[in-house]
Amino acid sequence: MKYALLIYPKPGSSDAVSEREADAITAQYMALREEDGFIDGARLQDSHATTTVRVCDGEALTTDGPFAETKEVMAGYYIFEADDLDWALELAARIPAARMGGAVEVRPLVEVRAAYGTGV
Repeated sequence: MKYALLIYPKPGSSDAVSEREADAITAQYMALREEDGFIDGARLQDSHATTTVRVCDGEALTTDGPFAETKEVMAGYYIFEADDLDWALELAARIPAARMGGAVEVRPLVEVRAAYGTGV
């Protein structure tokens, strides 16, 4: 099963860390890329760089900024192939944001082939 680990850091949680601590945190994020089952992952640009698209009466309408103002903003993600949810949860607990007051949402992906019977 593939899982998305969606990373929501606590706002301001990295403001008071030293350069040395920031380097150690970055190394922890990068080490997860070496784990078995790693497929993809990325840090997202700040939410203010977002453009939201809605289609109304067949016309695409765009708005600068995120869909909604929230305290928690997704800042990155990992995609892992894991044998079970327990392994995905263990990986999520190792993500620095989860230990620094933020949250990591673990969500199973819908496999297109399994869900729709296509070769995609």
